[in-house]
Amino acid sequence: MLKLLEGMIEPLPHDLPTSRKMRSHLFLAVIPLASASPFASHDSQLTIRDISDFPSIVFESRYRRANTTAPRCKSLPGDPDWPSDAEWDRLNRTLNGALLKPLPPASVCYPSSPKYNPSACSTLFTKAYYLDDPVSPAQQWTTGNTCLPAWNLNSTGNWNLTLTCTQGGFPVNSGHDFVGRNTGAGALSIWTHHLKSFEFLPEYVQRGHNPPYSGPAVRVGAGIQIKDGRAYSEKYNITLVGGSCATVGSFGGWLAGGGHSELSSMYGLGVDQALEMGVITADGRYRVVSAESEGRERELFWALRGGGGSTYGVVTSVVVKAHPAINLTIADFSFAVQNSTPSTGPIVTINDTEAFWRGFNAVYAFGIPTVDAGGYLWTQAISTGNGSFVMQVKVQMPGRTIAETMKFAQPLFAKLQSLGIPVSSATITTMVYGAPRFEAEGPPSNMRFASRLFPRSSFNSTLFPSTMSAIRIAIEAGFFFHGLNLSPTVRMGEYSYPSAVNPVWRETVMHANLMRTTIFATSTAEEVAAAQKLLQEYMNAIREATPGGGSYLNEADLEEPDWQHAFWGSNYAKLVDVKREWDPLGVFWAPATVGSEAWAVDSRDGLKSQNGRLCRVGS
Repeated sequence: MLKLLEGMIEPLPHDLPTSRKMRSHLFLAVIPLASASPFASHDSQLTIRDISDFPSIVFESRYRRANTTAPRCKSLPGDPDWPSDAEWDRLNRTLNGALLKPLPPASVCYPSSPKYNPSACSTLFTKAYYLDDPVSPAQQWTTGNTCLPAWNLNSTGNWNLTLTCTQGGFPVNSGHDFVGRNTGAGALSIWTHHLKSFEFLPEYVQRGHNPPYSGPAVRVGAGIQIKDGRAYSEKYNITLVGGSCATVGSFGGWLAGGGHSELSSMYGLGVDQALEMGVITADGRYRVVSAESEGRERELFWALRGGGGSTYGVVTSVVVKAHPAINLTIADFSFAVQNSTPSTGPIVTINDTEAFWRGFNAVYAFGIPTVDAGGYLWTQAISTGNGSFVMQVKVQMPGRTIAETMKFAQPLFAKLQSLGIPVSSATITTMVYGAPRFEAEGPPSNMRFASRLFPRSSFNSTLFPSTMSAIRIAIEAGFFFHGLNLSPTVRMGEYSYPSAVNPVWRETVMHANLMRTTIFATSTAEEVAAAQKLLQEYMNAIREATPGGGSYLNEADLEEPDWQHAFWGSNYAKLVDVKREWDPLGVFWAPATVGSEAWAVDSRDGLKSQNGRLCRVGS
C-alpha cells in the first residue's frame, strides 16, 4: 500500500525539461507503508499513476535529490509562482474533493458577499463557531487582521495525506491554540477535526515500557475532543485522562504539548497516557510508533509526546491508557475584599485588604497538601477595580467522597477564619470524572497571556513570600491570575516511556497564567506592543521569583524569553536533532516550535502574528 506526501511550492529542479521550469507546483512522495493502518479512513492511496499526467506535481524524492537550494521566502497567493486556480482544482479532483477553500467566517456579515446572512452573522458574536470551522483559531489576534490559510485539507474521508504550501504546514483540530500554531497566511492546513474513530481495547500489551503495560486501553482518532472522550468513558465505564475544557482536542496539540488535567496528580500528564501513535511523517509514510519501536522511530515516539505540535508529522490516531472509572468531588468557594459592608453570602466579602492577601497566600500554601494527596487546586484571582479583588477556589479531589473532601478542606477553612475571612464551608459537588458536563461555549477571544511552571522549591519558606508578592503586584496592576496546583511526577505517570516534556514538569506543583484582554480591533500597533511589553514586565518579576521554573508551551506567550529552554529545558537540543531527522525540508512550520527559529513571519505591522510572508532568518 502506498501513501502520499506533500509539499511546498518552489521553483522546479533544474534537471526537469525546460517547458516545466518556472511553474509553481506541489511536490509529492509516494512511499510504501511500513504497516497497515488501524482505521479504514487511512487505507486509500494515491499512486504514481494517479498523477502521471499532472505536470504541476513532482515527487519529493526526486526533488530532494535535484534541489540543493531553496528560496529565501515562501510564496503567497498572488505571487507568480503560486499555483493557478485550475491547478488547485485539478489537485482537488485528484484527492476526491478533500481540499477546502473556505471563506472567512465574517463573510456572512457583508451585504456584498454571496454568503451574506444576517442571522448567521449574529451567531459569530455569541457562539463558539471556530470549533467546527477549518480556518478560525480560538485566539483571533494570531491572525492579524486578514490572515487565513489559503487552502485547507479536510481529513474526513478516504485520503490519508499531508499537503503543505509555501508558508508551511500545520494540523488543525478544534481551533484551540493560544500562540497561533494552527493558522498561517498562505498556508495549507490539515484539518483533523473529523478523525473521530474510537476502539476500546480490553487487553492491550505494550512491552516497550519498563515495566511492560498490560491492561485496558483505547485507540482514538486525533479529532476526538474531551467531550467525546467523556461520552465514551461513560459508555465503557472507564476514565480517559483529558483536559478540563470539553471542546479541546484530546489527542492532538493537547497531548503533543504535554497535557495537564484534573487527574495529573494521580495519573500524570497526557503524554504519560500514550502507548502508541499513528503518524504521517514528512516523507509521506504512515507509521505506527511506540516504545517498542527501534532506532529513529523510537526517538520519534519520544518527541511526539511533549515535543510540541505542528513539528514532526500529522498524528492521526493514538492508543492511550484506559483507567478505572473514578469520581471527582469539588469544594467550591470564593472570597473578596470590597469597600462595602462585609457579608457571608455566596462570596464571602471583607473590607480588610491585607487580610485578603494573607488569605490569598494561605490558599496557595494549601496547594502542596492538595497535590500530595492526589488532588488539584483550581484558583483564579482578579481585580474588580477601586481596590477590590475576588479570589475563587475549587479544591478538586479525585476518588474522594463528599465527606472526605470536606474533611480534607477543613484545615484551609480554619486557616482562612483565623485570618479574618469567615469561610466555613463550600458548595460541594461530585460526579463521575468521565461523565459529560455542561460547559458554556462562546466566541473566540483575544486574550494574550503567559504561563509559568512553578517548581516545588518556589513554595519553600525562602521563596514562597517573594513568589506570592510578584503575583500580587501583577493582580493589583489589573492582570488576571489563574493558578492550577498539580503534581505530575514520573511516579504518577506509571508505565510511561520517557517523554520530551520539559523536565521541570516533574518538579512542578503549580501551573499558572497571567493574562489580560487587549482589544486588537480598535488598538494601534503601538498600543498592542505596549500592552505586550507590560505583560512581560510583570511576568519577568514572576520568573525571577521562581528560579528553575519553565513555561507550558500549550498555554504560553509567543514572546516568552528563551522559549526553547522555557518550553523544553534540557530536551531542546535532542528535539532539534529529531526535527532535522524527520523533516529535513521543513515541511511543517509553526511559531515557537522546535527548529522554528530558522524562519520568521514578516508581519505587516511588525507584531507577532501569522499575517505575513514566511522567510528564512539571516539569508
